[in-house]
Amino acid sequence: MISQTRPILVAVDFSDDSRAALAWASDLAACAGAPLSVVHVVHEPAQKPGYYRRDPDDVVRPMEDVAREMFEAFLQDMRAALPAVHPLQQAEVILVKGLPSNRILEAAQTIDAQHIIMGCRGHTSLPQLLLGSTADHVAHHAPMPVTVVKAPRAATGDAKTGAAGKND
Repeated sequence: MISQTRPILVAVDFSDDSRAALAWASDLAACAGAPLSVVHVVHEPAQKPGYYRRDPDDVVRPMEDVAREMFEAFLQDMRAALPAVHPLQQAEVILVKGLPSNRILEAAQTIDAQHIIMGCRGHTSLPQLLLGSTADHVAHHAPMPVTVVKAPRAATGDAKTGAAGKND
């Protein structure tokens, strides 16, 4: 049973899958009357510790500053896309640095989340197979339910254009 006092935590990375996860979590929170918390983890890659360049003309800036701007823009877009979803309009926003899976679990514990919802890109590269995905790690280690949401994908055709494949 879903509690009306304990928050639902949704982890986002600005991908299409995290957009779908945020929409799904917002709907669940609205149906249950539960609060919503949204977390983004700034993960510093070893080759660029502490700094990030958003576009080629941008100066190099601290990753956390750029991530904060991207997080705010992401939430603004989602709130505009889902204006009737009350929990998203008043969601607690959490921005932390570190390894995503660990920080998501820590945030869930800190706020006493009743449920974690997150997107999954479904990468299948060798490092993913050896190390496991963030969603897999969170699902295996969380003491509360975890729901993984995927954005709808075109059944056939080119992912970028949506055009059906043809033999030319």
